[in-house]
Amino acid sequence: MWQFLIAGGPFMIFLVATSIVSVAFMIERGLALRRSKVVPRILEDAIESCETKEDLQNLKLLCQQESSCLARVTLGAIEHLTWPKADNVDAVETRARHEIVMLERGLVVLEVIVGIAPLLGLVGTIHGLITLFGDIGRTGLTDNAVVARGIAIALNTTLTGLLIAIPTLVAWSYYTKKVESMAVEMETLLDDFLRRQYRRKPHSVQSTPQPAAR
Repeated sequence: MWQFLIAGGPFMIFLVATSIVSVAFMIERGLALRRSKVVPRILEDAIESCETKEDLQNLKLLCQQESSCLARVTLGAIEHLTWPKADNVDAVETRARHEIVMLERGLVVLEVIVGIAPLLGLVGTIHGLITLFGDIGRTGLTDNAVVARGIAIALNTTLTGLLIAIPTLVAWSYYTKKVESMAVEMETLLDDFLRRQYRRKPHSVQSTPQPAAR
């Protein structure tokens, strides 16, 4: 393996650095996008079963104890129930967009790596071929086996670039779809929650209602 990397030339250094960054972000996003960190089952069940004022208070306490994306958006919706429904919906949508941006953080890095890894590999191969044919021009074509080996070494970077890009593409596609599906799930949960709350008699869940800032 070490000889393979050395034979790839100077561009192999960039490819190795790219692979390290890719693996780091795949692991980090895998941990950050766990369902328990975004849409916990216990909180999902509490939102779906929230009917009475007592249920609402319990849900608020649960959201304050949780550190998930859904908890933060739901807490904002609860705290703004004294607002008109349209204003509350706008506030929830704004908060949800912020949370989605946080979930997508790092995915752009994987997307960039998917594009640049094969290109770095191609540049490394071209550099290797230029060096090889430059040497042939000086020494002459005396041994076909040496030429074939030189071309094979030059292609090391192309192979490495593809080996980096393929798993990164799989991870990026999977995480992107996961964020999208969880965003739709949160939207559905909160839409049903707000509909149920505003069908009831208007009430305050705070001791001192705070109207919307204008």
